[in-house]
Amino acid sequence: MVTFRDSSVVIIESGRTLIRAGLGLHDLLKAPSVEIQARVGLRHNPSDSANGTSSLRPGESSENLRPSASSSRASSLPCQPSPSAKVHDYLVGPQLDEALEAGQDIIVSWPFADGDVRDWTQAEALWKHVLFKILQLKRTQNESPIMLSMPAGLFRESSERICQIFFERFNVAGFGLLDRPMAQLYAAGQLNGVVVDIGHEITDITPIYDGFILHNARSSTPLGIRDCQVYLANLLRSNQSVMAAASPPDNPSDPEVTQRFTEDFVKYIWAEGLVRVPSDGQTAEIPEDEGVTDIAAVLVAGKEKAVIESGMKKKLTAKASAAEQARAREIEALDLVTVEFRNHSITLGKERHRFCEPLFDPTLLNGLPVERADPYEGRILPLQEAVAFSVRQTDVTQRQYIWQGLFVNGDLTNHVKGIGAALQSRLAPFILSTPDQATEVQPRSIRVLNVPEYFAEYREKGDGFAAFLGTSIVAKIAFNESHGKNFVSKTDYNEKGPHAVLEMSPALL
Repeated sequence: MVTFRDSSVVIIESGRTLIRAGLGLHDLLKAPSVEIQARVGLRHNPSDSANGTSSLRPGESSENLRPSASSSRASSLPCQPSPSAKVHDYLVGPQLDEALEAGQDIIVSWPFADGDVRDWTQAEALWKHVLFKILQLKRTQNESPIMLSMPAGLFRESSERICQIFFERFNVAGFGLLDRPMAQLYAAGQLNGVVVDIGHEITDITPIYDGFILHNARSSTPLGIRDCQVYLANLLRSNQSVMAAASPPDNPSDPEVTQRFTEDFVKYIWAEGLVRVPSDGQTAEIPEDEGVTDIAAVLVAGKEKAVIESGMKKKLTAKASAAEQARAREIEALDLVTVEFRNHSITLGKERHRFCEPLFDPTLLNGLPVERADPYEGRILPLQEAVAFSVRQTDVTQRQYIWQGLFVNGDLTNHVKGIGAALQSRLAPFILSTPDQATEVQPRSIRVLNVPEYFAEYREKGDGFAAFLGTSIVAKIAFNESHGKNFVSKTDYNEKGPHAVLEMSPALL
């Protein structure tokens, strides 16, 4: 019987754009200790640019490259394989960040952005960096089993190739492969539900019933954080405070510099948790100017600014006049906040809460510079319609159970609260609205899931870490069971080869 120490277990969550990892399992499951962008960099080599469209090395087959994803899953993030690059040639993590900041000529690639593995050398470089550079494992004395979560829908040969890399290249003591949506739902303590994973530019929707992914009902919609950022950056062009910081009147900036400043500011806003989403299914109530806050008309005295900076939570003194009190209430109703960004004090109003509107109404993006992998044919479905469509692909007897587990997560949910409730209210028209017509199999309500509060390490982090938490839960169970049927041991791999991962991971069958 194979046994492992909890302290030796490694958890890796490989998403489209982020990799999280941690070493060791504990009674109270810990949050990831490692988080890096799932990208690699290669110093530009002119000799590779002529025909550098393949990651094949001499003697290797075309299996090194995966077929392109469908248009809804394909990413516009670049992936430029090099025919001659080796694993050690790629820059990863801080080394890549420093090279880019220094302005070096670096070719950046995102090997997981399509939801599968675009280039195996780049993928290996990322995993190798996490295991041996950050977690400080020793390949020659590697006693650590690995539990890896990946996006759902991997090609079978991809699963086998991943297993081969971890055993033959990394010398792991055991290996388990888990579908990312299953890990996310396990984190919420459920076996039935629909997982809505909002990514950088793609949102993956995965119905799950009785612990199994319903692959025929999975779908993706080309909407994500990027679209929200482009939309809010466009709105903020009408905010005088933002534009004064981005392009000072006495020293106007180049339009590209102004645009880059605004985009970076938007990223800062949502990452700092300054955005919330209306939960009633309506857009944020904005004064008559439809998202434009006339800061000059609001900041008329230092007293108002003091109220803004304190969050408008302090009461005016009893000696304050009725006019002053009325003015303070007016400012508080505008929900103003002052943000310190790059040595500028920038004041925002309710327009910031419109950040997520494109997810529910993609037509708001018409005319805005949103780059997509391929020209998208047809109408892009709003998130609520895309989720309803996926659930409708399931058996009618399964839907009432699936609707009891609406789980919205992804990196956005770590910082922006209320997206699940907002989606829930917009999905209401898609389920039964007249109780007198109800049957036993028709859904009557939709329940929003969250990571339980008893996971102390995750209580304040939001639901975006659900995939890592769920992977940790599965690892704790799988690597401590006596039969070892949910992971591949070294003995299994020596006897059956990479195919063993399909037999030892039931969700892949």
